[in-house]
Amino acid sequence: MNKSAVFLVVFLALILGGVSSVFTVHETRQVLVTEFGKPKRVIPEAGLHFKLPWESVVSLDRRILSLDLPVQEVIASDQKRLLVDAFARFKIIDPLLTYQTSTNEIGAAGRLQTLLSSNLKNVLGGIEFTTLLSGQRAELMASIQERVNLEARTFGIDVIDVRIKRADLPAANSQAIFDRMNAERRRDAQQARSEGQEQAIRIRAEADRNVTVTIAKAEQEAQTIRGEGDALAVKIFADAFGKDADFFEFYRSMQAYEKAMSPGDTTMVMSPDSQFFKFLGVMDKKGNN
Repeated sequence: MNKSAVFLVVFLALILGGVSSVFTVHETRQVLVTEFGKPKRVIPEAGLHFKLPWESVVSLDRRILSLDLPVQEVIASDQKRLLVDAFARFKIIDPLLTYQTSTNEIGAAGRLQTLLSSNLKNVLGGIEFTTLLSGQRAELMASIQERVNLEARTFGIDVIDVRIKRADLPAANSQAIFDRMNAERRRDAQQARSEGQEQAIRIRAEADRNVTVTIAKAEQEAQTIRGEGDALAVKIFADAFGKDADFFEFYRSMQAYEKAMSPGDTTMVMSPDSQFFKFLGVMDKKGNN
């Protein structure tokens, strides 16, 4: 082999070695450099980088990734079967650890799926179905995220968020549960209605009693006032009679004449010398004189 051929071979080898020694890291990626499968260093910065020709590059995503969990069947503590559709968002924070435990993003997502599935069943299996529908749902999600993160960090990922998109009852159970809930609501409504009627009767009876007591007190006070008035009238008449007995007798007789002789259909037959007309007789004698 002549010198030109040797030079050409060496030149081509240098070119190939130089090309294989240069690589770029995209802004969305992070790179792990390995030597015959053994991790050597992590390159998180984007840009142009160099390596030895025999070294390899493993590229991992540095963005926030999503994991849609297949629909899980969970049995709640009240023995209700639930179909739970959940998802998680995670990020690779330790490329070396992820490579050593999961190889790549797909392997990390698979391991996370297993963790999320088991923790969903453990947490939701300890609560009642109504709790999942209440305001405690956010607390449950936070608890699941914390549990998953404790294990997920061991293979280099951080779980940013865990959410339940939907939690439904199986179709076979939905109508039966709806009927039972409807019956419970009807029973509660009937109980509330009965308690309301009982309270209304009690309030009405209390009002009637108060009215009766008030009327009785008013009548008692009226009788007292009437009795005091009658006593005062009797006293006034007695005082007046004591001052001028003749005038008092005359006055009472005039009142009797007025009532007895008022216009009407009543007819009286009396003797002229009756004691009733004694004042009329006196007046007549005085008039004749």
